[in-house]
Amino acid sequence: MEELNKEKFGAFLSERRKENGLTQQELADRLFVSNKAVSKWERGQSLPDIALLTPMADILGVSVAELLKGEPITGAAMDSGEVETLVSRALQLSGAEEENKRGRTRKRWQTLWVRSLIVSLGETAFLIWQGETWESLGSSVFLVQLLCLIFGLWACFFIKETLPAYYDENRIDYYTDGFFRLHIAGLRLNNSNWPHIVKDLRTWSVGMPVLFPVLYWFLRPWWHILAVHLTVTLVASLGFLIPVVAAGKKYE
Repeated sequence: MEELNKEKFGAFLSERRKENGLTQQELADRLFVSNKAVSKWERGQSLPDIALLTPMADILGVSVAELLKGEPITGAAMDSGEVETLVSRALQLSGAEEENKRGRTRKRWQTLWVRSLIVSLGETAFLIWQGETWESLGSSVFLVQLLCLIFGLWACFFIKETLPAYYDENRIDYYTDGFFRLHIAGLRLNNSNWPHIVKDLRTWSVGMPVLFPVLYWFLRPWWHILAVHLTVTLVASLGFLIPVVAAGKKYE
């Protein structure tokens, strides 16, 4: 049995899509994916998630076996062993591609975290050079930067990017990893919204250490006002909850 050929799969997908009078965007909409994903499949750059094969085959009017083989199956139908081999190969390739993609994404975020650390240290040094004291910065700039960078270290280097299967089967609103715990009442965590939540956590944790010193600099004339001090610091520390909840609900 020949190995699954991504280029052949993509060419067959493109051919069947056009025969059914569908654009890449229309097929993407019916599969709830982006048109970029469809484009990559048709160019043989990647394979769809295994869960998309059945609905894709139904839309295109072919069998899953024909879709994976990349050609119409004429004559005798494929036996169960051949179909199982094709599906197994698709799972292996799809899983390997997904793992490589996650690895590249994690490396990019790790690089961003290091840059955030360097820039935030430079900003703090600048504030001290401008006459700010350790005491004036300790309960605001230092606190927010430290919290974000520690959280970002976990989010960019150690967080698990997929949840165990039982998250998809049950209604669970918390995630625990060592001494880190994320609990958002009323938000069901699963593998549909988790990647988006992780992205938002990473964005906040690498962006806020750089942004907060800038906010402090422009708000210095009013920083002695307790309400301003507390409000800005609180929003900076817990502001990640807004995009996390929004993303979690959208893709829940």
